[in-house]
Amino acid sequence: MKAASPDDEPVEPLAPVSGPGRAVDGSGDEWLAPVPDDVDLVTEVAAMMAVFAAQQFARVDALRMNALEDVARYGGGAVGIVERSLRLELAAALRVTEHAAGMLLARAEAMVHRYRPALESLGRARMTERHALVLIELLDAATAEVRARVAPRAVALAEELPVGSFRRALRRLIETEDSATLTERHTSALGERRMLIEPAADGMAWLHAHVPAVEAHAIHARVTGMAKVITGHPEETRTLDQVRADVLCDLLIDGESPAHPADARGIRASVAVTVPALALLAEDDADRHQRGLDPATVEGVGPVPLRTAKELCGSDGGWMRVLTHPETGMVLSVGRTRYRPPEALRRLIRWRADRCMAPGCGIPASRCEIDHNVAWEHGGHTALHNHSPLCKGHHTVKHHGGWIVEHLPDRGGALVWTSPTGRQYLVEPERRVPVFRPSGPADVPRAPF
Repeated sequence: MKAASPDDEPVEPLAPVSGPGRAVDGSGDEWLAPVPDDVDLVTEVAAMMAVFAAQQFARVDALRMNALEDVARYGGGAVGIVERSLRLELAAALRVTEHAAGMLLARAEAMVHRYRPALESLGRARMTERHALVLIELLDAATAEVRARVAPRAVALAEELPVGSFRRALRRLIETEDSATLTERHTSALGERRMLIEPAADGMAWLHAHVPAVEAHAIHARVTGMAKVITGHPEETRTLDQVRADVLCDLLIDGESPAHPADARGIRASVAVTVPALALLAEDDADRHQRGLDPATVEGVGPVPLRTAKELCGSDGGWMRVLTHPETGMVLSVGRTRYRPPEALRRLIRWRADRCMAPGCGIPASRCEIDHNVAWEHGGHTALHNHSPLCKGHHTVKHHGGWIVEHLPDRGGALVWTSPTGRQYLVEPERRVPVFRPSGPADVPRAPF
């Protein structure tokens, strides 16, 4: 008996799209279907591609199941031989490599048998094929127990977020669910730290270092900070990447950097560490997890062992320590007394967002510019409710690309971006702070969210 074909249990297709013809309602009046604009035409094709991707997954897995049932056709060999033969045939039929055919078979099996709700969502064009591939990649790497708990939420996130934001959110969700054993796994992974050289062409080489993520980000932050100061000098002609490489060599070979400008030599690493205050009272990650407390996180890294977090919270002032307690004494506004936000406010703005606050952007907030939502020259205040981090490119688009960006009242830093075509895109910050209303008139009009 053969496995069911995809026609026996079809993935629900996308609803038909209305054409440009006329229809008549019950009153006898003619009704003209709305004419799609250019963006509608593009998204319509994208929706059809999602539906076709779901159908391909279903049909490829049906092909695999039928082949395993009909072993005689494939020489009556073992399962491995049948799958290899099938992979060859699929590669030849689709004119792709056997590796690509094998990946397609594996992904189809995952979607049909392990992540059926995701397949149904893809078939309704509620997520893209790229979302589905990220979901398979990350969930398959998790333990079975974590996968079972996370999978339903993963589908909801895929339907809500752009691909880049979805990848980060799902990875963070998996890490949080798996954080009870983080200390033990990190201790084991420390034994794998090493450094190696990979030869490259033209007398060059790559220097790789497998080190703890916190230290890696601290190294990158310090080198980047020094490089930015150096490239800011008018006579400097090197690119930021070139200066970064030169600074790294100077620090590692000489142990000091006397050739660098004085204002660059004093720069130290700055990394944001977020620790739930009550988590500091736990003995270890297992105890913290048992109490239902979130793990400590480092910007750009994700969850870190509680032991590492406690060490960072007791280290020097180069580390930004944010305890997630409502009574933080944080600086919220300096009104119109100064244009540039004070450093404490700048850190809070970046910490709240974690990333550039443009739709789908993944650039860390530490590398972004702090933007006045309502411009200073238009009466905007220097305040938490009027600021967000934007990367240089999206900062330029915001001011010169025809977009309108609004802070949403009482949403803890959420922005709504309105495109030149009139479409709106909601961007939520990574973290929320208590909402404090300014005593003066609101700077930002309410948006329909």
